[in-house]
Amino acid sequence: MSPSRFSVLALLLLSAYCWAEESVYCFIFILFAELSASELLEKANANIVRREGEPILIEGDIAIDNEEEERNADPCTSRGCMWGKYTDGKVYVPYSISNNFSSREKSIITRGLESFSSFSCIRFRPSRSSDRDWLSIESQSGCWSYVGRRGRKQVVSLSRRGCLYHQTVQHELLHALGFNHEQTRSDRDNHIRVLLENVVSDKHHNFRKIATLNQGTPYDYGSVMQYHRTAFSKNGKPTMIPIPNSNVNLGGAREMSANDKKRLNTLYKC
Repeated sequence: MSPSRFSVLALLLLSAYCWAEESVYCFIFILFAELSASELLEKANANIVRREGEPILIEGDIAIDNEEEERNADPCTSRGCMWGKYTDGKVYVPYSISNNFSSREKSIITRGLESFSSFSCIRFRPSRSSDRDWLSIESQSGCWSYVGRRGRKQVVSLSRRGCLYHQTVQHELLHALGFNHEQTRSDRDNHIRVLLENVVSDKHHNFRKIATLNQGTPYDYGSVMQYHRTAFSKNGKPTMIPIPNSNVNLGGAREMSANDKKRLNTLYKC
């Protein structure tokens, strides 16, 4: 069954469940399910109040521990943040899922985790007491992740209010595996024009460029890591325009693209 047919079937089944349960959150889920990863992340993270102990967020959903880390940010792959490969050629990434999630919510997260095994050597597996490093998937304030392996317990936040969609799960897991946003890559000025005059004044930093390793892949307007056209707009006007063809669909991905998968496989030598 194709991914699109699977998605339609899943939505139909969920709709029937929602009517039976009369759950407001269920209907909100269905309403937003067809939005892109970027649109969902921006909605979920809008006006969130950072609680004590939670990290600073930059670029909308990337976690850092302090402002010094932001100033000195570099691609994590240049400082050894990848998850290790085992002798069988697989990259096992341990994870735990908070018990605060319902069984339905856990199934959405698990589907996102398992999706990587269908095209790559990445294998997310439940953590064990012997694991030194692992991802702790929790419902904190909004959707966010650190970039790359940090060491020890590493939180990936998927708030129960707005983050539990297949595309957002994949997006945050790609961050945890070492990937930044598409529009921050080093060659972006050859492919998009950023209109800072339309960006909310305190969000300009979300569009900074990084000396990324692009794994020999072309700029991907359809990447699940690409912001949508009006991301962080203060006036509803575009904050990014594709060049040379301004009509190209930008940031509409609801799952990883072929180039997302190729970049991942190249980085981890799958």
